Amino acid sequence: MDTYDVIVLGAGPVGENLADRAHAAGLSAVVVESELVGGECSYWACMPSKALLRPVIARADARRTPGLREAVAGPLDAPAVLAHRDAFASHWKDEGQARWLDSVGIDLVRGHGRLDGPRRVTVTTPDGQRRTLTARHAVAVCTGSRAALPDLPGLADAKPWTSREATSAAAVPGRLAVVGGGVVAVEMATAWRALGSAVTLLVRGDGLLPRMEPFAGRLVADALTEAGADLRFGTSVTEVRRADPAGPVTLTLADGATVEADEVLFATGRAPRTDDLGLETVGLTPGTWLEVDDTCQVQDVPGGWLYAVGDSNHRALLTHQGKYQARIAGAVIAARAQGLPLLETDPWGAHVATADRAGAPQVVFTDPEVAAVGLTAAEAERAGHRIRVIDHDLAQVAGASLYVDGYRGQARLIVDEDRGHVIGATFAGPAVGELLHSATLAVVAEIPIERLWHAVPAYPTVSEVWLRLLESYRG
Repeated sequence: MDTYDVIVLGAGPVGENLADRAHAAGLSAVVVESELVGGECSYWACMPSKALLRPVIARADARRTPGLREAVAGPLDAPAVLAHRDAFASHWKDEGQARWLDSVGIDLVRGHGRLDGPRRVTVTTPDGQRRTLTARHAVAVCTGSRAALPDLPGLADAKPWTSREATSAAAVPGRLAVVGGGVVAVEMATAWRALGSAVTLLVRGDGLLPRMEPFAGRLVADALTEAGADLRFGTSVTEVRRADPAGPVTLTLADGATVEADEVLFATGRAPRTDDLGLETVGLTPGTWLEVDDTCQVQDVPGGWLYAVGDSNHRALLTHQGKYQARIAGAVIAARAQGLPLLETDPWGAHVATADRAGAPQVVFTDPEVAAVGLTAAEAERAGHRIRVIDHDLAQVAGASLYVDGYRGQARLIVDEDRGHVIGATFAGPAVGELLHSATLAVVAEIPIERLWHAVPAYPTVSEVWLRLLESYRG
């Protein structure tokens, strides 16, 4: 069958979810994939990176726990950690994911798909054949993003790591240089340093995690330094050389200094995978982020049949937000296909991805963890909110002091004083990722501060920080 209600380009978590939602609403769906079913998250991002980091964090917690620290005094078993990672990446095979698509009645076409005018997709299959698919209602671009590399002399020949190589490397490099200060940079610096690499982190700015509250980056920087990583701020790379493909790589810095490493990871941003999708056939520019409205419908395409969901629309480059958008867009496509005259497009309605802008959660799986949702104080002020910032030392919470000896962390709430509810929250410290969903509920549900006072946290847990924050707010 070459005609479907919905054609989805990309079989990552986003494409899978959109196709599933459309199919559940009674529409026929096909997914086109040129690599592995399951996408970046399953094989080169979320799953393998967290599989690398989980033993690192568990050991760090154990070393701060009486009765355990002596038992975990030695190094990590690197081959065992890498084997654990390989298992969670399904050994880079996608039979299980492909079987799931088949089990729910969604067709899969393997090959490279390109738009070929309105509602048409031409697929070049692995054997070189061409197949044309036609959509009755919608085509959804769910092709994600790729690592963006700077234009530096010698970089291409030096064969640098990107996030893909950093999460799938088969051996621990003796020396690893990491260029960047964002999430990928700090997570991979944490993982490979704990596995035995001598890590040098080269950061252009003056701190880590620049899009989060400043205290989060400071705590992570302190921990990396204590772990033995060499952090250099206010520096940039001007040239990269690897004279011998099997030898070390040399980085020249802006001040003329050099850094030699066995591998170099460039974690310097993302770019959309839209450069070879045939966007020019529908009046769009190849290689660009696709601008969408809150229903994920691409703007400036006549007929309203094209959607961009997940990283390709640049709203929130997070797997869980892409899956959220997919659920929204799937419902939108089904509603429009069924001819519903009105969609629920008010904020937080069934057909808009409001959480992308107001309540997107994120966890950085470093030691310490960082968890945040909503707006930072700086973002809230720039948006014109009249806010109050409430901070609390997480180490002063009984549950935190029980969790590990020498607990270090901080919590912050951003309260909109005019609307009387939380619009942002950030936690930094061991195990704070498990605090995040309560904060997400507070932000998304716009729970009044006065009602939160009646949400009693259990004693003695780390979540009791909510009580301490609210006490500070009430005075």
